[in-house]
Amino acid sequence: MKSGLGPKVSRHWRTMPAIPKEIHPGVPDYSTVHEAVGDLFSPVTNKSDWSKFRLTDDQIAQFNRDGYLLNVPILSPEQCDRILDDYKYFINKDEKHPGMDLLYEYHSNQTGDPTRVLMHCLGHWRMTQLFHDLVFLPSVVVPASQLLDPSGKEVPVRFWHDQLFAKPPHHGGVVAWHQDYSYWTRTKPMMHLTVHIALDEQFEQNGALKYITGSHKWNRNGNPLPVTDFNFADMESIQTILNDEEKAAFKPITGNLKKGHASFHHALAVHGSYGNRSDVPRRAAVLNYFADGVKSDSDEELLKGISIPKGNKMEGQFFPIVYDPAWAA
Repeated sequence: MKSGLGPKVSRHWRTMPAIPKEIHPGVPDYSTVHEAVGDLFSPVTNKSDWSKFRLTDDQIAQFNRDGYLLNVPILSPEQCDRILDDYKYFINKDEKHPGMDLLYEYHSNQTGDPTRVLMHCLGHWRMTQLFHDLVFLPSVVVPASQLLDPSGKEVPVRFWHDQLFAKPPHHGGVVAWHQDYSYWTRTKPMMHLTVHIALDEQFEQNGALKYITGSHKWNRNGNPLPVTDFNFADMESIQTILNDEEKAAFKPITGNLKKGHASFHHALAVHGSYGNRSDVPRRAAVLNYFADGVKSDSDEELLKGISIPKGNKMEGQFFPIVYDPAWAA
């Protein structure tokens, strides 16, 4: 695809910035606004501009073959640095955001081991303007529309949830091998996609994201592999559930994502990352999407405080449309 660092766009003109509703005085909940509200990128002025963010046929073919696509330009280093400034609310004890109760999950160290620290949270798009607007980034949502439907048809895209993963220098923890949809079976059918954005350069020593090529075809009677560690701490626990053929094919590929670049991966692509033993941090922003039309498959909470009756379409305040191919037609 063409670089996402060129003209900045959204889906339509906006004459006045949208104003999010406040949950407490001075604490807005940005999930109440379903378009970009800040200056991370600028509004679209011409529907033909959407085509600038499309993947090429070769990129789509590579994704379908391997289950992932690496080093797609998404953000400039300057945009990454702006977003990283908001990261302080989740990794600095003395700078907590007043809206921390908006998060669906927050783990200052999900491993529980001070020698293997992994900060992990979900729901921060509700808390800051930059994390909110990242959800609507055209260089993310247009490719998502091209990749979500296995038939190759471009589809409207809804936001599922976001995640942050931070590994500090020297003692950053692992993220165990897994398939994302193993954690998402409360939504069906499986038409989901993950976008992992490197806010710092990723390399072997600082715990770069890794993939198993072709593992998006691994399943158990049409279902994803079972979860082996809900806290991501036991790196190799997946080996206990793989068959001989899968073990033979288990040859990790290191993403080596550049700062501001992203990987796009299938909901069944096996991926993980080892610890950070370098002198620099490894911080990432993850965006998860699904195709419009996916339904709830549970009467339990889908995310903290959010329920949709089983069989009903996933939509509403917390699952907005972020791109529709009709906007470019």
